[in-house]
Amino acid sequence: MQLQQMQEQIDRQQNTIEILQNEVSRLKQEGLERYQDLDRRISSGAAPAPSATPENSADGGAPAPAAGNTAAPANPPAASSEPGDPAKEKLYYDAAFDLIKAKDFDKAAQAFNAFLRKYPNSQYAGNAQYWLGEVNLAKGDLQGAGQAFAKVSQLYPKHNKVPDSLYKLADVERRLGHTDRVKGILQQVVTQYPGTSAAQLAQRDLQKL
Repeated sequence: MQLQQMQEQIDRQQNTIEILQNEVSRLKQEGLERYQDLDRRISSGAAPAPSATPENSADGGAPAPAAGNTAAPANPPAASSEPGDPAKEKLYYDAAFDLIKAKDFDKAAQAFNAFLRKYPNSQYAGNAQYWLGEVNLAKGDLQGAGQAFAKVSQLYPKHNKVPDSLYKLADVERRLGHTDRVKGILQQVVTQYPGTSAAQLAQRDLQKL
């Protein structure tokens, strides 16, 4: 009877594990699809409306971000010229994001740059730095995009936009013809950020190299 009870317990545990594994696989797939959809939309000049969504929220990064990441920069830029005011920062950030939605990329770049100068320690700063890269990429400014994406990991190493910014940095380097740098960046994404959508895309790209 004890053996039978143990076997029944093992069977229940295995069923639970299978359910959890299926749920994880589903969430990863959904995250990958959202990431690819967002990438297509920003590349075509469209963007989701600014709201408390994973794509542009204060603590949100790409789908399936590394757990426990925070938006606080470890090595922030120059001190903020204004005291922290989350509500005011959110309005400023959303106004900049509205310019992406309106496809006014020149003004969006100016707005995000101004935001980062005014609120370098903001909870939205990591996201603003990432979207500055996306805006520059949409404008065709590859140098500016590369610099903006690189600064996400440099200034906000624990932010959950880091894997996405590195993946996009690899794309920029590829477009610039720096193929020797691309593989190293993609491998960094796969190794340091396993389980993220960026890592899945990086692994796919590595297989094509």
